[in-house]
Amino acid sequence: MTLPHYQLYIDGAFCDGSGAIMTSINPADGHPWASFGATTPADVDRAIAAAKRAQNDPAWRDMTQTQRGKLLFKLADLIEAHAGELGRLETSDSGKLLAETASQTKYVADYYRYYAGLADKIEGAVLPIDKPDMHVFTTRMPIGVVAAVVPWNAQMFLSATKLGPALAAGCSVILKASEIAPIPMLEFAKLIDRAGFPAGVVSVITGDAENCAIPLTRHPDVDRIAFTGGPNTARHVVRNSAENFAVTTLELGGKS
Repeated sequence: MTLPHYQLYIDGAFCDGSGAIMTSINPADGHPWASFGATTPADVDRAIAAAKRAQNDPAWRDMTQTQRGKLLFKLADLIEAHAGELGRLETSDSGKLLAETASQTKYVADYYRYYAGLADKIEGAVLPIDKPDMHVFTTRMPIGVVAAVVPWNAQMFLSATKLGPALAAGCSVILKASEIAPIPMLEFAKLIDRAGFPAGVVSVITGDAENCAIPLTRHPDVDRIAFTGGPNTARHVVRNSAENFAVTTLELGGKS
């Protein structure tokens, strides 16, 4: 039986990772149900190089805030239209109830609409100064390349809270999906591509710590890291990013 095969999304193109072909296991029956090519450090470097280039590409750098918002609105519409399919994939990959994944994926579209609405409301400020021949103001600029790392559960939701604001602000993003259950994110990459973001603005990769997460979080060209996961892994993320002073946001496990 030939398994459905999913590819990485790097620099505006779908490709197999340079690593081994891995299989995803359906928790309901314990059988492989899909395959994907895992990322290597070389793939990570390529995704980051594309993201850095996109920051200086006029197609993204000079895009107006309103245009960025329109791309996010289009992505939201695509997510809503494919919510059922994405929910089924997440259920097959993670074992969560279909009723939960389908409904959760559908309202994820509204998260992107929220950030789309914020895209043209990013403001600076004019500051008072006691020198009559000077004018002081602040302006907000994209921080640069963002690494967004999400765990296996609720990937569509958790990625929305990272990807949405980063794109609204004009950043480029490497979205690292969990190698345990990456299929929903790899399918989601098809919607990102259809939405029309310029090449390199968003890449979607997956792989284990040694070949993917560590090279990503310690890379000197990553300016910000947004991570959701456990505290033990988070400690490694902080250590990896410290050398480059990458701004790091951590959402860790806890009892709510």
